[in-house]
Amino acid sequence: MKDYLHDAVALLKELIATPRVSRQETAAADLLEQRMAEWGLQPRREGNNVWALCPDYDAGKPTLLLNAHIDTVKPVATWTRNPHLPAVEGDRLYGLGSNDCGGGLVTLLMAYRRWLDEDASCHPYNIIYVASCEEEVSGKEGIVRVLPLLPPVSVAIVGEPTGMQPAVAEKGLMVIDGYAEGVSGHAARNEGVNAIYEALDDLLWLRDYRFTKVSPLLGPTKMTVTVVESGTQHNVIPDRLHFVLDVRTNEYYQNEYVFAFLRKHMKKCRLEARSFRLHSSSIALDHPLVKRCVELGLTPFGSPTLSDQALMSFPSLKLGPGQSERSHAADEYICLSELRQALDIYASILPTINLTS
Repeated sequence: MKDYLHDAVALLKELIATPRVSRQETAAADLLEQRMAEWGLQPRREGNNVWALCPDYDAGKPTLLLNAHIDTVKPVATWTRNPHLPAVEGDRLYGLGSNDCGGGLVTLLMAYRRWLDEDASCHPYNIIYVASCEEEVSGKEGIVRVLPLLPPVSVAIVGEPTGMQPAVAEKGLMVIDGYAEGVSGHAARNEGVNAIYEALDDLLWLRDYRFTKVSPLLGPTKMTVTVVESGTQHNVIPDRLHFVLDVRTNEYYQNEYVFAFLRKHMKKCRLEARSFRLHSSSIALDHPLVKRCVELGLTPFGSPTLSDQALMSFPSLKLGPGQSERSHAADEYICLSELRQALDIYASILPTINLTS
């Protein structure tokens, strides 16, 4: 009898030991492709995306996508251990990307293996597994590169860390660059126009403004100035200021609308949006996948963090082991018990959802 938990932990340790920062995932993708081939899963490769389609695929049936990302962020400076040295201490497996989202990556892969190991005549729908790259940077070589190669998808489970509770909605993201212009001069002679002072009123407005429509699941649309850059030295009036605005939209506000609204309210600053494509996403609470989660005693919630869901045109939810607050943190870990729980929950969900209803 196959030990899916053992295989999940062993593969996760191998992935932790393989640096896979966004846009540098080749070695990790090679590893996944190799292991999937060894397990007879017939993997396919597109760039650093690795995927597999159930061999009994039937175009007349609905299709479930299982997706998680290969890549990690760079380790922060406050790690107290080697981020690429997998270490088990009690119930915890430490290592970069263990929680975000190595746990979801390996347990969804084991759920896919288990599905294939069952009697194919019992499968009421198709299943696809995709390990995608560049999620942490919403890169164009990631999930958006592989989705056009897949058959039509009916619904997806994204293996981000949610404590194995279904995240049925998530906020969108828009990153905006702001610019203020001044005139340089000597600070001692009160010359020039200070770009910092030019920007102050606009920055204070951005700090204080509150969008009125609040989502029951996602809360308010939130914006935060996260970077401010200006000046060259103490005695020179700065003639330029640049800031970065992080905007997290709920389902009531499209990114394009928010951007136009903000531009209209700027007195001195010029705004430029980097992208509009990462919108808020959600799945209906009466979707069969959500209903099955609720039947199992799981609690739907709204997630403030972005994932590749934002790039999917079909219904999806996040459901994975681990906790979101551990993501991107020093000494990241996932619990072995969380991996076991994920395998049990996936095994309870996949055979019993009715995607034709």
